[in-house]
Order: sequence, then C-alpha cells, then structure tokens
Amino acid sequence: MQIRLSPSMRSITISNSNGLLDLMKVKVAARHISYRTLFYTVLILAFLLPFVFILTAIVTLEGVNKCSSFDCLGRRLGPRFLSRGGDDSMKLANELYKILDQVNSEELPVGLKVPGSFSEFLSDMKNNQDDAKTFAVRLKVMMEYMDREVKRSRLAEQLHKYFAATSIPKGMHCLSLRLTDEYSSNAQARKELPPPELLHLLSDNSYHHFVVASDNILAASVVVTSVVRSSLQPERVVFHVITDKMTYPSMHSWFALNPLSPAIIEVKGVHQFDWLTRDNVPLLEAFENHHGVGNHYHGNHIMGMNVGDSPMIFASKLQARSSKFISLLSHLRIYLPELFPNLSTVVFLDDDVVVQHDLSPLWEIDLLGKVNGAVETCKGEDTRVMAKHFRTYFNFSHPLIANELDPDECAWAYGMNVFDLNAWRKTSIRKTYHYWVKENLKSNLTLWKFGTLPPALIAFRNYVHPIDPSWHMLGLGYQESTDLERVRKAAVIHYNGQCKPWLEIGFKHLQPFWTKHVNYLNDFIRNCHILEPQWFPQN
Repeated sequence: MQIRLSPSMRSITISNSNGLLDLMKVKVAARHISYRTLFYTVLILAFLLPFVFILTAIVTLEGVNKCSSFDCLGRRLGPRFLSRGGDDSMKLANELYKILDQVNSEELPVGLKVPGSFSEFLSDMKNNQDDAKTFAVRLKVMMEYMDREVKRSRLAEQLHKYFAATSIPKGMHCLSLRLTDEYSSNAQARKELPPPELLHLLSDNSYHHFVVASDNILAASVVVTSVVRSSLQPERVVFHVITDKMTYPSMHSWFALNPLSPAIIEVKGVHQFDWLTRDNVPLLEAFENHHGVGNHYHGNHIMGMNVGDSPMIFASKLQARSSKFISLLSHLRIYLPELFPNLSTVVFLDDDVVVQHDLSPLWEIDLLGKVNGAVETCKGEDTRVMAKHFRTYFNFSHPLIANELDPDECAWAYGMNVFDLNAWRKTSIRKTYHYWVKENLKSNLTLWKFGTLPPALIAFRNYVHPIDPSWHMLGLGYQESTDLERVRKAAVIHYNGQCKPWLEIGFKHLQPFWTKHVNYLNDFIRNCHILEPQWFPQN
C-alpha cells in the first residue's frame, strides 16, 4: 500500500502495492491563514512567553511548588478566574469574618478575664492554644471593655471640667474677700458711683448705655474695661453694673478704686431696686417652692445621666444643671424696661464677653419696630456653634412644645443684645417669659435643658431683628478650634461654654484676648496671684 500526499496538501491517495488500483482518494479542505494573523500571533507569544517564564521562575524561587504553574500564575496576576482554588489567605479571612459575625450576635460568657493589654492578650492566646472562636470571643471582650473605659474617662473629664467651671478659683475668692474688707475700712472704696454731679446722666438717652449683670468682679471689670478701651467716644459711655447683695461691697470697691474715666460707671445690687419684689418677680418664689428645682440644680449630677451619651451631650446636660440658672442675675435682663424706666435703648452684655471694636454704631441700627437686635445662630461657617435651631434647645417629644413651636425655627444669641426698651414696654414679653418658665417647672423641667435662653427664645418670638454676625462671635468657651483671624475681626467675642478665660481649663490660645484687659500691676490682683501673665503668650 502506498500513501501519497498532493503538493498542495489538498488530497491524499491510497493505492495497492502494484499501483493498478486506487483503493481510496480523500480530499482535504485547506484552511487559509493570513500573514497578518500569523504575525500578530507570533508577536503576542513573544510578549507573553517571557512574562510567564519570569512568573514561573519567581514562584519556583519563592518555594511555592505545591500548586500547578497555572494556579500559581493566577495567584500572582490576581483575577480570581485564573485560580482554581482561590487565595488561601482570603479563605482564612472569610472564615474569620464568619466567626466574628457569629460571636457578635451572641451574648458574652460571664466571668471572662479581660486582658490588660494587647501583649497580654497575645500571650494568653499562644499559651492556651485557643481556637478561632475563643480568639474572637476574647477579642470582643477586650474591645468592649476598652470602649467602656474610653467613654468613662471622657465623661469623667467633662465632669471634672464642670466642677472646675462652677467652682470659684482661689485667686478670685481672695480678690472678693480683700475688696469686701476694703469696702468696710476704706472710705474711698465706698464713694458714690457715679459722683452726685453726674447722676443725671444715668438716664440721659443721648449717651450709650450698657448693662452687665454679674457676681464675678474680675469678669465684669474686663467687660467694662474692654468697652471703654474700644470706644471712639468713651466720654459717652455709661455702664450700669448690677450684682447680688453679697457681691455688692466688693464690686463697688473695685470700680471705686479703679475708675475708668471719662466713662460713667454705676454699681447697684439687686436689693437696691425697689421694683424687684416677689409680686413683680414670681420666678423667685416658684424656684424656691418647686420640689424638683433643688434636686435638679443642687443634687447628684451623675444620677439621670446616660453613660452612652457623647461627651458633648454629657457636658451640655451638666451645664444645664448649673445653679446660676435659678439665680435672679441670670433672669435679670427680662426686667430691663422696668429697671431702667427712663432709658430708650440699652446694650446688654454677658460677663464672659470681650469688646474689641467701637459699639456706638449699634445705637444707629434701625430695629424696624422690633425689640431685640441679635445675631442669628442658625447660619455660619462653624456648624458646631452656628447651627442652632429650636430643636437644639427644646424637647419636641413633649406635646406642649410640639404643638406650639417649630423645630426648624432659627435660634439667636443671648449675651450681646440691643434692646429697644420703648418698643419692649408695649409688648407682653415678660408675661410670656414667666408663663413658660412656670410651665417648665410644672413639667419637672422637661420642656428644655439649657438655662435661660429657651424661655427667651419663646418670649421674643416675632420681636427679634437679625444683626450682622460680625457683631457677636460665640463659642470661645467650648470650641477649641476657633479661627483666630475671625476672633480678631469680631466686635464682641463671647466665651460661652465651660472653659472660661479666667479658669485654668480655658483654652490657652484664646485667653490672651481676655487677659490683656486685666491689670496685673494692680495690688489686689498681684497679691491674690490671679492668672499670672507669664502663663500666656503675647498677642
């Protein structure tokens, strides 16, 4: 038999040995392969073969020889479809995830020892040869324990800050005692403020009248000093400083011995206002007689607190328990029209503010018939300070609040306000204020949690005229990351919050704006060692 292939490879002939008879003739269809296809095939192989060779060499050198070369190639290239079995590390991770999910949904066993550190945890695991589930359980125990400890330490920090903020620093207590003693022994400390020949100016509406109510001598002195220093016409400044009966002698001594001429300063105690009687101020009796007020403001401040609260919420709850909120001085501004019956416009300042620019343009603002010129606190760059709406202050789960108020209504700032007393006298603002404070007492203090601002927000509704935010910058007592450039530009900066500038917990980079108005050469301040200036960098 003979087999013969045609030259073109298109047919095969099979014949017997003598060539006389063709047994079979087969035609073969030839496939046409273009030169271009052949060229690209060779080119691709020329690129891939060295790459595969290098990868195979790497796998061999690394000792990964328990898998086929194709499987190892899949591990190196990454796409899962190139690997038959997948990555062993991924399998291990997936198994661990399943165990962690399982343990997370289970209750932890009672009495498990909590390792004190990661090193101790690792050492115990190695010594005990624990399985994966035991590892997950002990890891969960340690993580939950550490989370509780972190929360506890943060809440403790806020509690310590609260006590530091509400206590009287030793130096300031010393200052008050020395000035009180001076009032009793030094006739100069008891001299009339202002002098009799200037008394008529206390009701002259051509002057700029400021009011501050405080029992903090040093704080009040900084407010008054900063106003006088910043004023372009200090001779037109009249300051009405109001304090309580106990602080009156020392407050009077300070301003009598440290005059700020040419400004006119009056110091009065609440006991010297004939109008402030229980009939006119029903809040006094209400606070004294309400059974829950004493416990709320003077009782155990930890009871009722939620350990799950964030430090910021916990701090706000503590601040709301400050006894100053049942002090007449805190509520005094609601009685300004009656306390100063002859005045038409006043600027009220809290004792934790510093004035940096002339405030006389405030008397030129047209309040358009409104009573209260204030900075709105629902707009601004600093969302922590300037994102306050009614929902921030009120308990909208209470039906009385939910039915009467809008949670999205914009809040405004207390602490630097322009009051049109003539317009105020035509309203029922004081009556509304009394009503809501009493309602909060009836509800066991459940309508709101923040001091004196909430009833004012309600009482002054529809009576507030927004003024430019540059007049009043807030948050320096709780916002550590305050923009210093904005602080310098603000007309009034407000250290509202726990970290007051006269306390050691005050933010050191913000304190110089306040301390520069303290006279450290004064004998009383120097002898009482109040915040020595070397503690602070020069501004």
